[in-house]
Amino acid sequence: MLRSLYSGVNGMKGFQTKMDVIANNIANVNTTAFKSSRVRFQDMLSQTMSNAQSPSANGLGGINGKQVGLGVKVGAIDMMMTDGALQPTNRGLDFAIEGEGFFVVSPDSTGNTKYYTRDGAFFTDYEGNLVNSNGERVLGYTPTGLSKNQQNYSHSGNDALDGVNDLGKLKPMVIPEKLTVNGNTVVDLESFSIDGSGNINGVYSNGNSYILGKIGVVGFKNPEGLEKIGNNNYVASNNSGLPEAGTAGEKGLGVIRQGFLEMSNVDLANEFTEMIIASRAYQANSRSITTSDEMLQELINLKR
Repeated sequence: MLRSLYSGVNGMKGFQTKMDVIANNIANVNTTAFKSSRVRFQDMLSQTMSNAQSPSANGLGGINGKQVGLGVKVGAIDMMMTDGALQPTNRGLDFAIEGEGFFVVSPDSTGNTKYYTRDGAFFTDYEGNLVNSNGERVLGYTPTGLSKNQQNYSHSGNDALDGVNDLGKLKPMVIPEKLTVNGNTVVDLESFSIDGSGNINGVYSNGNSYILGKIGVVGFKNPEGLEKIGNNNYVASNNSGLPEAGTAGEKGLGVIRQGFLEMSNVDLANEFTEMIIASRAYQANSRSITTSDEMLQELINLKR
């Protein structure tokens, strides 16, 4: 009888955790690129009252064992990495990845510390750095000879980018207002755009277009194993695998869509249904506790 009390307590604790996860999903229904979670349960240890017996030589059949379960536990809290719907914003620095992959951002100017995100709402600061809403720098690949300090472009046209698909070559992206082309001509930025593969194309006052860089995209063997750290960012964990650098549209990575943001993948209909189930299950477990208490009370009353 005491076992039923503890089983009821374990059940209430488990469904409280489920309710916490559901509430967090609902709270983030409008969070850009949010990935919802779900709770899965497992039974706990079972106490064996008697072991199973095989058929005997005298003709008796086998007998199953007798076990009493000792409650429930949270088996896993899974992160659902399905794509959210794309929301058109018609803003030039809003980007969504259609398919697998993550943008890479860094809180420092060197790019050594790397976070991973699906939130592609980017901005340029007054120095031309491409950053997100947290001020973290967007990382990517730059052409040889182009840097923030030199603002020097030694070639024109579609030059080879430095270190594409090399995670160690990811650098903070910058959109220079001025370029020194071929060592002597200074030109001013007139406009820029980013295509589906992540190339940042700048059009300057000499009428030429220059590739200023390529936004980096990385993939993981097990993206569900990433750890959330807040601010729509993730970090690699022991079970996510190491990040594999690539470019949009290649190596199984998705395509970058300019002028779109990925919406939350929370399904409100499903969450409200799960909320009802969690609520009723919580009530049922509490009822098992009160019923066990009444049975104990009857046992105590035998003394009277």
